Amino acid sequence: MHAPWNRTLRNFVLLALLVVSFSAFSASQTKPPAPAADQWKPVETALGRSGQPQPDGSFKFSMPRGDLKISVGDVQLKPGFALGSWLAFQGTPDNSMVMGDLVLAESEVGPVMQKLQQGGISITALHNHLLNETPRVMYMHIGGHGNAQKLAQSLHDALALTKTPPPAAPGAASNDLGIDSSAVEQALGRKGRNNNGILQFSIPRAEKITAGGMEIPPSMGLATAINFQPLDGGRAAITGDFVLIGSEVNPVITALNASGIQVTAVHSHMLDDQPRLFFMHFWANDDAAKLARGLRAALDKTNSK
Repeated sequence: MHAPWNRTLRNFVLLALLVVSFSAFSASQTKPPAPAADQWKPVETALGRSGQPQPDGSFKFSMPRGDLKISVGDVQLKPGFALGSWLAFQGTPDNSMVMGDLVLAESEVGPVMQKLQQGGISITALHNHLLNETPRVMYMHIGGHGNAQKLAQSLHDALALTKTPPPAAPGAASNDLGIDSSAVEQALGRKGRNNNGILQFSIPRAEKITAGGMEIPPSMGLATAINFQPLDGGRAAITGDFVLIGSEVNPVITALNASGIQVTAVHSHMLDDQPRLFFMHFWANDDAAKLARGLRAALDKTNSK
């Protein structure tokens, strides 16, 4: 009396297995292939530099201007503190977006701008990030779409008009920053990283940001950047930029000013970002933990992760 029931159960199990197998096969046929690990090799070759894959999907090149000797008052800026050119690529080799920020001496601005436009790279901003620096330094933000290798070649040709140093072998990292990094991290509520003697924080916004119809990951310049350059006696110089929507600009200025942190620039870095973003650069030189508390008060005025 149980035979029909057993046959029914067996048929049901077989049917379920067939459905699962078919679903797995279909998924394997429709899932887009993972990008090849070496897809950015032609870009590295064109630029003559090695890049690094970022956790959020971009491929990034860092080009610190170690040739520039820039001071603000009695603080000589380390290249990774405020003089770091960078480029980041996203997409596929034939359909890529590139964004970046080039640190330039004043005499380099005109030739670089002309060469970039000749190569199909757009200039999206040109401005200061600092005040009272000697000698004067400018920051050129760029963007482009198209074949990644061609974009990289255009960028290489523009960089050749500057004194940007060639890639250097990584130096030995020092664990001792000379400031209480734990107190700074606790005040900010975030973990930083020691980048050649600079304590760096990268804090993304919570909402999705697009430009040119593409979602832009935080590593392509859309995360609030905070850098501490240790000085003596537990002091540090700080700089970086807050990434803000319009309604956050003045509350953040108020919070920074209340903590003795100077706002050095407010401007855009892109042309067609959604939501519209503003970048607020800052500077101070004081006790590191005290500055961290002031920066945290400003971060609390933003929609940051």
